Amino acid sequence: MPVVADAARGGQAIVRLLHVAPMPDNQVDAEGRVIAYADQELDRVLAEALDYLHAVEVQFMGTPVECKVRFGDPVSEILRDADEFGADLIAVCATGRGGLSRALFGSHAEQVMRKAGTAVMVIKPGRAR
Repeated sequence: MPVVADAARGGQAIVRLLHVAPMPDNQVDAEGRVIAYADQELDRVLAEALDYLHAVEVQFMGTPVECKVRFGDPVSEILRDADEFGADLIAVCATGRGGLSRALFGSHAEQVMRKAGTAVMVIKPGRAR
């Protein structure tokens, strides 16, 4: 996040922090009884995601930040949100997925880079030096 925060501060930008989660289903126990309905799960996931985004928001001191949660396919939702927001830059983290999974499907970051109509910055998380 420090790279994105510095770029946003320098460009006097508004940052949109986005979390994309799968659409929740009913949660059932081992006997098949519903223990949480999809709408309850959606509320729970939304609350947890917003808590996380607000914790990340602290790193953008002095930069306007909006937090948004979407549900669905990560690549589609990232691209849709960037278009609706009018983003000049999309910053995504590379998850480090590799092997057969990456060869068959490609990473979300790669798919966003290929399909985006705007610049994409891919950040590979690593150890602090």
